[in-house]
Amino acid sequence: MSTNTIAGKVIVITGASSGLGEAAARYLAAQGACVALGARRVERIHALASDIVRAGGQALALSTDVTRRAEVEHLVDAAVQRFGRLDVILNNAGLMPHSPLARLKVDDWERMIDVNIKGVLYGIAAALPHMQRQGSGHIINVSSVAGHKVRAGSTVYAATKHAVRVISEGLRQEVKSWNIRTTIISPGMVDTELPDSITEPDVAQTMRKSYAAMAVPTDAFVRAVVYAISEPPEVDVNEILFRPTRQDF
Repeated sequence: MSTNTIAGKVIVITGASSGLGEAAARYLAAQGACVALGARRVERIHALASDIVRAGGQALALSTDVTRRAEVEHLVDAAVQRFGRLDVILNNAGLMPHSPLARLKVDDWERMIDVNIKGVLYGIAAALPHMQRQGSGHIINVSSVAGHKVRAGSTVYAATKHAVRVISEGLRQEVKSWNIRTTIISPGMVDTELPDSITEPDVAQTMRKSYAAMAVPTDAFVRAVVYAISEPPEVDVNEILFRPTRQDF
């Protein structure tokens, strides 16, 4: 990995208590980035921040529910107050409660819209003023393979992840005058707790079997983040789509 441009960067990460967010936080901090960690599971992000600090890194952890705009804004503002600037925000928080539409899991639909779409928008809203003032910055939004194609049983999730891509592309076109870069990362199956958000037992069982057979380690995602961040300022890596080699859809 090319890491020479990571040291000293201030990076905000939502959904940092496990999975992709935790893995990214640990690696980026080890490479010298100052990380601000947001998640609802406060004990886990505080433990993660403590691990990073004990290892000689710099980390800040704040309870953050991305469905609450004020909490996302507080996380970003606290990072700027503590570290002096904002270089990257990784809008990573997300959930995936798959189910057929006919089961009418409307509460799950609303949670996905609130976290997967509005959470990303709140991250953008919190970060943009700082990046506009600086005249630089990098917004990384996590979509999914489901943001490129829809399968039966994943309709609403796919809709939210398509929305992340649309929002990100519109953002890319709008922020050029402030020298702000944008990246969409669309992972396939990665070994995280994402299947645990599925509320239908039969769907969850099927998905866990697929993940057990195919999911790749979280460092695949971390390498994608590092690649996008490490490119020189004049290079804007707009989208990365990756899957396990064995994943057919």
